[in-house]
Amino acid sequence: MKIFFDTEFTGLHKDTTLVSIGMIDENGRSFYAEFSDYDKDQCDDWIKENVIKHLYLGNYEHIEISDNHTSVYGNKKFIKEKVEKWLSEYNEIDLISDCCHYDMVLFIDIFGSAFDLPKNVNPACHDINQDIGKKFSISEKEAFDLSREKIIENHNLFSGNSSNKIFITGDKHNSLYDAKVIKEIYNIIKY
Repeated sequence: MKIFFDTEFTGLHKDTTLVSIGMIDENGRSFYAEFSDYDKDQCDDWIKENVIKHLYLGNYEHIEISDNHTSVYGNKKFIKEKVEKWLSEYNEIDLISDCCHYDMVLFIDIFGSAFDLPKNVNPACHDINQDIGKKFSISEKEAFDLSREKIIENHNLFSGNSSNKIFITGDKHNSLYDAKVIKEIYNIIKY
């Protein structure tokens, strides 16, 4: 099973801490968690305005489960248990993200180390930024700078049939919203 995921964190540096993680599988089953124990002192104005502002689960440890979605708020240990349970539903997992260097390291950090990942999780992550570069015959740097929402907007513009159009609700820099965008872009550009 392919699982598309994104993380939000306190900054682009080696001691960053997780703020949230969002995951969605090929069939639309999703998981979203907000961490209560991220380092608030690391949050600059950009993080506060673009990431923290889009958190919505509240301030007490809890879990909400519906048919196709799980939401969790709590510390890293609490969230680790819930992520493991959610991932245990799959036989084999391939992770897909966008510019996944930080995302994958932080995903692994939830479990302690790559050796501690659940056995059904492939420890290598597929990065759609490289796919975007190939698809549009641009460099990976140019792909990095290309708006993901613009890719979806162009897809919708040229898709013709309204049933092929993609609509994603939520806020950019919310990890679940971004995971949904990653999934849709992967489906648009897959070879």
